Amino acid sequence: MNPPILEGDPSDPRRKALNPGLKFLLELGPGLVFFFTTIRGAWLVGKFPILSHIGEPILIATAFFMVATALSLSVSWILTRSWPIMPLVSAIVVFVFGALALWLQDKTFAFMKPTIINSLFGITLLGGLAFGRSLLGYVFDSAFNLDAEGWRKLTFRWGLFFLFLAALNEVVWRNFSEEAWLYFKVWGTIPITLVFTLSQMPLILRHSLDDKAGKEEKAGK
Repeated sequence: MNPPILEGDPSDPRRKALNPGLKFLLELGPGLVFFFTTIRGAWLVGKFPILSHIGEPILIATAFFMVATALSLSVSWILTRSWPIMPLVSAIVVFVFGALALWLQDKTFAFMKPTIINSLFGITLLGGLAFGRSLLGYVFDSAFNLDAEGWRKLTFRWGLFFLFLAALNEVVWRNFSEEAWLYFKVWGTIPITLVFTLSQMPLILRHSLDDKAGKEEKAGK
């Protein structure tokens, strides 16, 4: 039985789940490549002068980011034979806006990419709820096993959080320096996301099917 081309429903027996740690690394890796390539852009141009034809450091980093994103998706495909939905949507935005940034030599597209991606995620999650689908289960099913109400509440909160990140990115890149935006993008967004994720643990524990099953098993003894 072959897995679906797009990441299937968490209950689909054909679905191959990635190890949560590897999944996190594949999703975080391209962003780290972008960060370190940007801050070391001048050094890279000194070592490989041909990179100067791409443009300034942030555009070089954009090109590297596109390559890293393609590699991340390729590894995911090789291991699961299906495309993860949210990273795939993110990759499409990266390729479209990255190509525009390189073609027009306009780094504005690089600044706006997180806004577009987070807005898409937020609208998709909230829109899915409007049609009765808790789409966050496609992303976190390998980490959490929640009941339907838990997935609905968690999806709603993450939808709002993604819209918050989109608005925050707009505030930072439009009002602060390029360097400040870069550090915010990696070392600001990640801690904010981790704090938000930890703040959802009480909800996750209340609606965890594993926890309920454990309590029922103990009660039956």
